[in-house]
Amino acid sequence: MSITLPLRLIRNLLWPAQNTRQATTNNMTSSEKEQINLLRGWPSRALLPLPLIRAAAATVLSDPTIAYDGLLYGPDEGYLPCREAVAAWLTTFYRPTHRIPADRICISGGASQNLGNILNVFTDPEYTRRVWFVTPAYMLAFRIFEDAGFAGKMRAVPEDEEGIDVEYLRREVRRSEEVARREGNVKPRFKPERKRAKVFKHVLYCVPSFSNPSSRTMSLTRRRELVRLAREFDMLVMCDDVYDMLQWPVDGEDLAAMETAHLPRLVDIDREIDGGAEREDADGFGNAVSNGTFSKIAGPGMRVGWAEGTAKFAYGLGQAGVQRSGGAPSQLTSIYLTHLLNTGQLQNHIHTVLRPAYATRFKAMLTAIETHLLPLGFALPQPDRDVAGGYFLWLGLPGDMQATDLTTRCQKEENLIVAPGGLFQIPGDDAVLCAQNVRLCFAWEDEEKLVEGVRRIGEVATRLSKGEERASEEYVLVNENGGDEPEMQSYM
Repeated sequence: MSITLPLRLIRNLLWPAQNTRQATTNNMTSSEKEQINLLRGWPSRALLPLPLIRAAAATVLSDPTIAYDGLLYGPDEGYLPCREAVAAWLTTFYRPTHRIPADRICISGGASQNLGNILNVFTDPEYTRRVWFVTPAYMLAFRIFEDAGFAGKMRAVPEDEEGIDVEYLRREVRRSEEVARREGNVKPRFKPERKRAKVFKHVLYCVPSFSNPSSRTMSLTRRRELVRLAREFDMLVMCDDVYDMLQWPVDGEDLAAMETAHLPRLVDIDREIDGGAEREDADGFGNAVSNGTFSKIAGPGMRVGWAEGTAKFAYGLGQAGVQRSGGAPSQLTSIYLTHLLNTGQLQNHIHTVLRPAYATRFKAMLTAIETHLLPLGFALPQPDRDVAGGYFLWLGLPGDMQATDLTTRCQKEENLIVAPGGLFQIPGDDAVLCAQNVRLCFAWEDEEKLVEGVRRIGEVATRLSKGEERASEEYVLVNENGGDEPEMQSYM
């Protein structure tokens, strides 16, 4: 079942009015309460490193030996000093068995742009049998896969408290392989053979750590099982590793203990286990790619990210037509970030600003949930975890309460914006239903609003459970354009 939102509401969520009175009018609510937005998955304005970026830009543009490089076409795989700086930074944080060399890194225009580029290079809309999503899934990724020709071929894979259900995936992949054999789907139809790239039979998309939206983290055991399954079935696992550095202990205040990753990435596991991704009998492209971004750290407007895979994979990605023609994306801003990484300023911003601030917001929201929602029957995933992170918390609703009922009334009665879980279901596949879940973001609003927002959810939920009717009019979630898909932008 698709969940849609009115285009006017989406615009108001993305570009809120400058004052509460106007916001109230635009959102068609009778409430005089200040709007609180727990849907918007953006970094807080107050935490953006504007002074650091301003100073880095001034330094770079004042030095003609690098300023002109920034204004010209960049190398296909990205500005080499940036690739080197990113590789060194990732080596320090993830602590893999072997140092990460620059030839494993390809600079991108951000995680979303890079998803599209990876699909363009390494998939074929017919030969690639299925695109699998750990579900609930980041819903704004759906259109990226549809644009690559995979509408109708996207399938949900459930998760439990350890993450992806690997045995469910194995069973469904085998079924799709049987169909491919019956149909004679034995070679790519739309992509030519080329040594610089390959076409995978299957693709899986996931956010292994602090997932958007479920907030779950995939266990080490499941990560290893998934890499081995990917090798067995010629699958590329596309990992949005975009929240990894925003981590903290659930209990206690020892943030210094969290300055290195608490789990290896799938791309690290693929590099190491059973002879590694570049073992003698392999094709050298590997079966996992880490999709990284500076959007959650330096700001999404920087439009800089990176892919890490095998050297062969990174080279093939850099040889995409758009980069051969236009050069590396984000050439100038990647040089700003190179300066911030090489001076340690960006790492310091993560350690002293972002991690403490988001940890405080997370704990404020969690305490409010424990106070106002858990007694009503709401539920949290992975309640016994030691490490938390990212931007989101995923709530199960009590009884037979429906997310659309709750979120609609929150907006109408409390001027509170919450994402209904149905948004994160896979289009065309009801194998995993999310109609009794909501997603809350703790990154955008400050602690006071987070606590107040959770309290308002509790008020609405209490009224719903008692059967009280408070909304002044029925509020139908539709698309003003007449279709069944909302025109959403990157606010998730």
